[in-house]
Amino acid sequence: MTTEVLSKKTLYAHGTLGMPLAVIGYPLSIWIPAHYSGGLGISLATVGTILMLARLTDVVTDPLIGELSDRWRTPIGRRRPWLLIGPPVMMIGVYNLFMPSEGVGTIYFLFWLTVFFVGSTMITLPHRAWGAELSPDYHQRSRVTATREFYVLAGLMIAASVPMIIEIQADGGNSVGQVFTTLWQDAIGALAGDFRDKEVVARATLTGPVLTGLAWAIIAVLPFCAAIVLIFVKEPPPIAGEKRQSIREGFRLVAKNGPMLRVLAIVLLVHFGESFRNAVSLFFIRDIVGVPTIGAAYFFYFIAGFAAIPFWLWLGRKIGKHRAFMCTLITVAAVSGANLFLDYGDYSVFFLLFIVKGFCFGGLQFLPIAMLADVVDVDSARSGSQRAGTYFAFLGFSEKIAIAFGTGVSLNIVGLLGFDPSGGVAASTDVGVWALRLVYCMGPIVFYGLALKLIWNYPLTPARHKRLQERLARRAQRLAAQRAQSSGAG
Repeated sequence: MTTEVLSKKTLYAHGTLGMPLAVIGYPLSIWIPAHYSGGLGISLATVGTILMLARLTDVVTDPLIGELSDRWRTPIGRRRPWLLIGPPVMMIGVYNLFMPSEGVGTIYFLFWLTVFFVGSTMITLPHRAWGAELSPDYHQRSRVTATREFYVLAGLMIAASVPMIIEIQADGGNSVGQVFTTLWQDAIGALAGDFRDKEVVARATLTGPVLTGLAWAIIAVLPFCAAIVLIFVKEPPPIAGEKRQSIREGFRLVAKNGPMLRVLAIVLLVHFGESFRNAVSLFFIRDIVGVPTIGAAYFFYFIAGFAAIPFWLWLGRKIGKHRAFMCTLITVAAVSGANLFLDYGDYSVFFLLFIVKGFCFGGLQFLPIAMLADVVDVDSARSGSQRAGTYFAFLGFSEKIAIAFGTGVSLNIVGLLGFDPSGGVAASTDVGVWALRLVYCMGPIVFYGLALKLIWNYPLTPARHKRLQERLARRAQRLAAQRAQSSGAG
């Protein structure tokens, strides 16, 4: 069976939306918890709990929007309407969540976080489903997700550059030339193990300006990227003779899809482990290792991830997506374990380990999505319908629940055991500092280890997927012949 190769125009236009969505995700993981706990005075444990509660709305919104985007037939398609509705909701949520007034409380945080999550769901689920439907081919789908990941990492570099520039300006670099000079000095200093005796910039003063800068970047870029997708990417037509199941029957078919259940379990474990670490990463980098320019650290981290995507794409072709994914997890787990032995001032070792982890970032992001796009074909073979929206709703829900509970549990453990996000190590208990170390370094290892067991004997290999595609092609030819015969008889 031959499959049409997707044009670069389609690939790059579709992937554009990954950029603003990445800019959104970075501050939510790194800067929002620090701002609302350290800057606005809400306790770290309370911030973690609110992040979990707001995500519970996804129990309703993810399956609902997934089903609606599969079933809603409009003159402009099934997926396109959501890219018109979602961005305004997202921008309103970002404006209020990222730029709160002084004195806001838990209700404000919970409400606007919920609006933010709903807007994210309205954009992300239909966009991912649309990408899965652009091609039925195993390796073409890797190209779709890898291209989107290029934009994701570009967005993350933009997101990291905002705090980096603000931090450097706070250190005295006001012009563009000074900013890049200071950045270069910090990079060389990190590798040499010396940060020019800089002190960590005041904790509570920078999170507000950083989030304000990120909010305006999102508000400017999101509608522009959505417009590119709407204008330049064609939505594939529905399958001829497609069957329509009830929502209950559709969920039953998902529950019977073995590879789907395995991918969901893998995603839950991996995203829980990542968010478990990410929620406290700012505190570990700033207070345990003492790196003052956190934005610069993440900037180089995302550059490494950006550069590594062709490698993970190549490795997925050579050994299969699930085996390539195993390689990323093993490498990141080794890096996490090594971080446990770092002390204050170990800049050079930390930066090297951080760059290695950044190299794996692209693989961690796009390989599971590419695996799920293949899993959708199992459902298509059984149900005779296109239900990528439903499947990506389950994936999105699994990711969000894992991220929410990973973040919430992590912040609760560290906060309740005595770590003070405003005062750092000096104001924290010894138990709280050790809890921070263990959560950041050992938490991912535990959850990655559980995921590796599920990935080891993953059943949907490239060879099996090829046979599945051949089966779907034969059925499509049979249906086309039946329609032609019916037309001739009429």
